[in-house]
Amino acid sequence: MVQKAKILLVDDRPENLLALEAILSALDQTLVRASSGEEALKALLTDDFAVILLDVQMPGMDGFETAAHIKRRERTRDIPIIFLTAINHGPHHTFRGYAAGAVDYISKPFDPWVLRAKVSVFVDLYMKNCQLREQASLLRLQLEGGQPAAGEEAKESAGLLAELSARLAAVEEQAEALSKQLDESADAAAVATAAHLERKLTGLRRALDALEPGAGTGASQVPSQN
Repeated sequence: MVQKAKILLVDDRPENLLALEAILSALDQTLVRASSGEEALKALLTDDFAVILLDVQMPGMDGFETAAHIKRRERTRDIPIIFLTAINHGPHHTFRGYAAGAVDYISKPFDPWVLRAKVSVFVDLYMKNCQLREQASLLRLQLEGGQPAAGEEAKESAGLLAELSARLAAVEEQAEALSKQLDESADAAAVATAAHLERKLTGLRRALDALEPGAGTGASQVPSQN
């Protein structure tokens, strides 16, 4: 049985959480509610999430501060965050969201189909990454035991690697195009955000390359996917 991915919904208004659940229920994943930044951080201590939908305007710890805490933690810093906001303060406000670690920034009222489609992409990537970790773990065990990988298992691992590599290549292409556009802009915050994204993509590419057949001669060459 394939385990369902968990999606964290963070909003201080119960009616907004109810609306998000109605929109995302069609994805058939596990939806977890948090009514504050503190409650979200507590949930992240014990559970793994595919993506976080985080409201910006919340009393006490707002979305920006919550995201900063999430990105400082080793366990949670790579979880994608989609900011949701009812107020559009312009480009500076948007760049602040990206600088805080958001992968997307959506203003309310949003199109339910668009939100569902975006969340679906991150859920799919999360599930593929889980499969890749399982295959890497199995490969490590086989290498440690001196056993060759079974034919079907080897094919499945190669297929997952190829699919993730293709997805990453598409993101790399978009990031390169964004960087070229920002070269013509004087906005320091946008340039810094793009540079941070490029560093993350470089790390992901190295991790994938290390898992390719022939990248290493022993189990120690297979990186752990945390």
